[in-house]
Amino acid sequence: MRRPVALRLQAALGTLALAAATGVVLAMPEAAAAAGGATGYATQNGGTTGGAGGQTVRATTGTAIHQALCGRADSATPITIEVEGTINHGNTSKVSGDSCSTAADKIELKQISNVTIVGVGGGAVFDQLGIHIRESSNIIIQNVTVRNVKKSGSPTSNGGDAIGMESDVRNVWVDHTTLEASGGESEGYDGLFDMKDNTQYVTLSYSVLRDSGRGGLIGSSESDVSNGYVTFHHNKYENIDSRTPLLRGGTSHIYNNHYAGLNESGINSRAGAKAKVDNNYFEDSKDVLGTFYTDQAGYWQVSGNIFDNVTWSEPGEDTNPAGPDPRSNTTVSIPYSYGLDAASCVPDVVSATAGANKGLKVSDGSCTPQNPDPSPDPTDPDPTDPTEPSPDPTDPPSGTNLSIGAGADGSSKASGTSYGNVRDGDMGTYWSPAGTTGSVSVKWSSPTTVSKVDIREAAGSEGAIGSYRLVDHGTGAILATGSGAGVIGFPAVSLTKITFEITGASGTPKVAEFETYAG
Repeated sequence: MRRPVALRLQAALGTLALAAATGVVLAMPEAAAAAGGATGYATQNGGTTGGAGGQTVRATTGTAIHQALCGRADSATPITIEVEGTINHGNTSKVSGDSCSTAADKIELKQISNVTIVGVGGGAVFDQLGIHIRESSNIIIQNVTVRNVKKSGSPTSNGGDAIGMESDVRNVWVDHTTLEASGGESEGYDGLFDMKDNTQYVTLSYSVLRDSGRGGLIGSSESDVSNGYVTFHHNKYENIDSRTPLLRGGTSHIYNNHYAGLNESGINSRAGAKAKVDNNYFEDSKDVLGTFYTDQAGYWQVSGNIFDNVTWSEPGEDTNPAGPDPRSNTTVSIPYSYGLDAASCVPDVVSATAGANKGLKVSDGSCTPQNPDPSPDPTDPDPTDPTEPSPDPTDPPSGTNLSIGAGADGSSKASGTSYGNVRDGDMGTYWSPAGTTGSVSVKWSSPTTVSKVDIREAAGSEGAIGSYRLVDHGTGAILATGSGAGVIGFPAVSLTKITFEITGASGTPKVAEFETYAG
């Protein structure tokens, strides 16, 4: 029998309910971005930058958020939406447009990409209104509170999920959020953070999830195993019955989280899922790790965790707890770097950093909260970044241009241009994206070693390219970032496809040649 979930809403949030029911969208003179940068699996598959390089607007209603999405040139035009006040059913309506597909009963991020939603000023509260991400990519949600979203009763929103993702979602970073309910399924609530139907490359960081029957899931059923590559770090799970999270298939990295008051079960790895569980602090909880409520096993690799007043069930047909002496039964390889705090300091670090309106503080593995790095300016790269290229027109690449005769493709192309124009050796032809941003790739049929590229702009368009990323398409590794065209050097890598992704531009970029060299 499930225990009732206590209501622990912060009284301070009540003051935000006085926000006006009308909203305004104001164009800002410069593009803004989420503070800091994506972490975990959201850095893979080309990375997650949200609306960086695009326009910034301010919204105080849900309708204004939808208007901002619908007012873009197309569904991929980068945009940062700064939100302040209380967003609810009373001020959220459907808006129509070619660059959006919205709904009146939720914040709908559907069939779009390159969007940041960030709380500013006195805070952003989505009250009884969930955020739904569907068939979308490159999304950042930061510094917001989502509370009391119901699937039954009144009003209902988003199937009862505070934040829900489904149907071919890629690259989402949710950071410094507070996700909370006021009970479990019998009270009308569902999950706080759910992913299903082919959702991949997601990170949930520095967030608080509390007072809910269900923390969240990856996979809606034992057959929905196409999801995965999800990172959970520096989050606080408090007064949750189960699913912190529930994993069905896929790979997850779960580190430096604080779990307190898990009433029935915690990390539930099943249906072949693999979880790397590092340096977490579990206290006053039951069955915090294992395979529960199914006979389809999941797996885990554990190290450095602290179990403080944790109780464990006896193994049974549908119960396979990892404790009381948790041991690894698989290995998980993590493709990105990360700073790991000692488990003993996790409660203090997470308390100081996790949740909305906490100043976006982070940890670098030293057990000491740090202020976030300044918002990255796509037109002003950090010269101390070791991945930062050093274009030098006096030091052109030498050797054979490996792009000649190779293949090419990309994300979009403007009318009259071609991907193949970037590897034909002809400066008179070029590729342009359909908008101001996009990507073009050079590819080979077999692994090819590359250590330098030269991006050459067509005559008359010099200087149009702003911020960019150079990506190993096969692994998602970012080889270099910077601003402007020219020579880009990086450690030699063997790959079959290399992608030049333009994330910011002034005007329409025209790439005449995407030259690649071994040295």
